[in-house]
Amino acid sequence: MNAALLWPVFALAGWTGGVLILVGVRRIRAGLAEGISPREYALGESSRVPARVTLANRNYMNLLELPVLFYVACIVGHVSAAASPLAVVLAWAYVVLRVVHSLIHLSFNHVMARFAAFATSNVVLVALWVAVGQTVRSEEHTSELQSRVDISYAVFCLK
Repeated sequence: MNAALLWPVFALAGWTGGVLILVGVRRIRAGLAEGISPREYALGESSRVPARVTLANRNYMNLLELPVLFYVACIVGHVSAAASPLAVVLAWAYVVLRVVHSLIHLSFNHVMARFAAFATSNVVLVALWVAVGQTVRSEEHTSELQSRVDISYAVFCLK
C-alpha cells in the first residue's frame, strides 16, 4: 500500500501536538507571571485568562474540529488504495492552509486573513473528499468489471 496519503496526516497531527504544547506553555507562563490559578480553567477559561492563552486554546480546539474529516478522508483513501496524486496534493494543501490559519490565529490574528485561510482550507477539504470518492468509485467500478470478466471467462471455459 502507498503511504503517500498518510504523511500529511502525520504532519497535521504533529502540528496539532505542537499547538497543544504551546497551550500548556502559555498557561504555565500565565500562572507564573500573572498569578493565573489552575481553577481559572476549571469550566473553560475565565475572563482573567490572558487573550494569548485563550487564543492558543481556541486554535487547538479548531484543529480538533474540521480536520477530523481530513483524517477520515486520508484514511479512507489509504485503506481503499485511492491515494491518487491529486488526493495527495490536496491533502498537503490542506495541511499547509491549516498551518497558515494557525499562524495567523496565534500571531497577528487578523480576522479576514484567518477567514481566507479557513475558507480556502474547507474548499480544499471538499475537493479532497471528491478526489478520494471518485478514485474509490473508479477502483470499485474497475474491480467490478474485472470480476465480471473473470466470471465470463470461467463460464466460457466450462462450456
